[in-house]
Amino acid sequence: MGPLPDRTALLAIAVTFGLVFALVFWYARLNGPVETPFLWKESPALEAPRPPAPQPKGTLL
Repeated sequence: MGPLPDRTALLAIAVTFGLVFALVFWYARLNGPVETPFLWKESPALEAPRPPAPQPKGTLL
């Protein structure tokens, strides 16, 4: 088999690149947008711990 003409080789390379880009964009479109991770800056503020409730005095169990 002889060498390919330049036009044929360039056309094959262009078609290959076109197919690769088409597959990448098609795959990205099927998966949809990626959800951003939950960042610590977005978390709600933690409440300060409450002191224990006072126990009534003078009672027997």
